[in-house]
Amino acid sequence: MTTLLRSAAVAAALLATACAPSADLSAHAEPDGPPPGGFDYQLGGGYPPPDGVEIVVRDSTDAPEPDRYSVCYVNGFQTQPGESDRWLDEGLVLLDDGGEPVADPGWPDEYLLDTADPAKRARITELLTETIEGCAATGFAAVEFDNLDSFTRSNGRLTADDNFALAEALVTVVHDHTMLAAQKNTAEETERGLAAGFDFAITESCGAWNECDVYTAAYGAENVLDIEYPDTLHERGLTFADVCADPDTPPRTILRDLDLVPPTAEGHLYEPC
Repeated sequence: MTTLLRSAAVAAALLATACAPSADLSAHAEPDGPPPGGFDYQLGGGYPPPDGVEIVVRDSTDAPEPDRYSVCYVNGFQTQPGESDRWLDEGLVLLDDGGEPVADPGWPDEYLLDTADPAKRARITELLTETIEGCAATGFAAVEFDNLDSFTRSNGRLTADDNFALAEALVTVVHDHTMLAAQKNTAEETERGLAAGFDFAITESCGAWNECDVYTAAYGAENVLDIEYPDTLHERGLTFADVCADPDTPPRTILRDLDLVPPTAEGHLYEPC
């Protein structure tokens, strides 16, 4: 599932970076991004998009929405729940000092992939290329790679360099299949995301954590798709109206339930700014 910023300590570090975007960002030409229109984030199961929605993000195992710009969600740096055995059997999961798989503390059924070893990165790229090819074959127009920030949860076993080496390889594959690639979260590395070739950004809770301006400075406001969640807003003492009123908030910002369930399920929530 999606990656949320895990703690106030991490958020504080990101905020410090967000308050002073690198001057180098202004030198970049604004990347190409998704077309105009609203968007919906449907990782919990696809459903007919609400009125005004032209961009739909769905899991790679789901089908793209016909006649909409569809973005394919791929967990690029951690294992998907229920699929860990495949990665464990190939020795591609990061291990701790005791030889046990390193799990994401926020999503304990997801293990971090070992991006530190060049040979393992190459094999991870090969396996994810199969997924990317599936996205292209079924009609997706772009790919979102989740958990780019997994190195922050590795207890120093992985670095940003490790993950961006994999990111650059994956973005190349996406572009080779004539799709766009989206940076997911990781505000403190947005300039490096541009350098890696990402075309636009998908963020979670950038309004709640006051970091949207970092993404919009890099990619342009129209090329940032932001998802806010009620629990994070409540934790920060904010309402969705507060976020929407903030001039730094991207115009394409939505409020969704954390589980991203369809309208037929209890707890479904969808509201655009």
